[in-house]
Amino acid sequence: MTMETIEKDLLPDEKLTAFYEANNQVILSASSDVLNHHRTKALENFRKLGLPKYRSEDYKYLDVPALFRKEYTNYITPGRIEFQIDDIFRCDVPALDTHYAILLNGFYHDHGGSLLELSNGVIVGSLLEASRRYPELVARHYNRYAGLKEEGLVSLNTLFARDGIFVYVPANTTPDKPIQLINIQMHEIPLLLQYRNLIILEENSTAEIIVCDHTLSPQPFLSNAVTEIYAGAGARLNYTKMQNQHNASALINHRYIYQERESHVNSTAVTLHGGIVRNNLFVRMAGEGGTNISSGLFLTDQGQHVDNFTWVEHAAPHCESRQFFKGILDDFSSGAFSGRIVVKPGAQKTNAYQKNNNLLLTNDARMNTRPQLEIYADDVKCSHGATVGQLDKDAMFYLRSRGIGYEEARFLLMFAFANEVLANIPVVPLRARIADLVNKRLRRELSPCNSCPMHCC
Repeated sequence: MTMETIEKDLLPDEKLTAFYEANNQVILSASSDVLNHHRTKALENFRKLGLPKYRSEDYKYLDVPALFRKEYTNYITPGRIEFQIDDIFRCDVPALDTHYAILLNGFYHDHGGSLLELSNGVIVGSLLEASRRYPELVARHYNRYAGLKEEGLVSLNTLFARDGIFVYVPANTTPDKPIQLINIQMHEIPLLLQYRNLIILEENSTAEIIVCDHTLSPQPFLSNAVTEIYAGAGARLNYTKMQNQHNASALINHRYIYQERESHVNSTAVTLHGGIVRNNLFVRMAGEGGTNISSGLFLTDQGQHVDNFTWVEHAAPHCESRQFFKGILDDFSSGAFSGRIVVKPGAQKTNAYQKNNNLLLTNDARMNTRPQLEIYADDVKCSHGATVGQLDKDAMFYLRSRGIGYEEARFLLMFAFANEVLANIPVVPLRARIADLVNKRLRRELSPCNSCPMHCC
């Protein structure tokens, strides 16, 4: 049964529930016991929570039900799509040598095996296959961290997700090169995609993980994706995400990070293109002495909308967190930032900082920002701030007085504004390539899926 055969007058929540009940045997039989174990509870939670209501506290600036009212095929069984990945897709970071894994429409693309198992115990590949081969390991972490804050869309993902990408780094281990996760959307009809990624770093392990989101065909896509990240005691993770999708796409991305004592996680998300993008970031500092650095940059134009939501919870003492998000908005595009730092009772000596800065390049661009602090401990250092404005007229005058033309001066100021976020990317070839893409984007020289010869958008 397809989504189109469900009664059209049902609400989106009811339609999704009815579709699951009509197709649950297909989903259960093709999945694993580990993933299926959570579906009954997920159905119960989704019936209670539903899709986030427009203008609700956490979704003031995004109408989620309106996204789900559009007609999509719910992609629960992968179709056979014949293609050579090297013929249609070339990585945006050609100088970067990585172990890579590919998701095609939410299902692992088998390009030589469903799991890459390295000699040092590192595993990269299909979440579904990992849950079958290593059920105890996956069960120990799957759906444990996505409950840090109740969210109906996460329950919906847990209900439908059948596959995704799995990364495991054993204790005291470092992969010999970065790990790249590539999400590709490509089909001849509009699709609703729901996939799940699980990343596990055991005690004192280290990893560089790069995530790229791309659309390679012009049809509308709606993705509701969840990534759970576990950083064990003393683990160090650098996580960089690049979003480059066309204007008919809508992406709701949930990232949950759980940190044990003295772990360090540095995560950066760069949104180059996308019709509607919602990035949810939830961090729990569960062990003493942990550090989290979260940053983001988005560039919008032509009616695009990017909404960043962060929730950083300090549950242990002597932890440090820094949030640094920036947006550059052109034409009649819009953006939103809602960030919250929560310091739990007993989380003394917390050091937390949050900043959101935005540039509006036209009178029609709109930005809403809500930095927030919620503190229940008395020996902490916390601060936050936000700005929404235009290019500095004094800086512009200074550059012009040095003989620099208006357009070039305007570009230099925008790039300098963006570069503060890009500097947080630790992998040098990756940082250089993303800086080049941002450069092209600011000059309006970058099309979505820039490295795809199809240029479908």
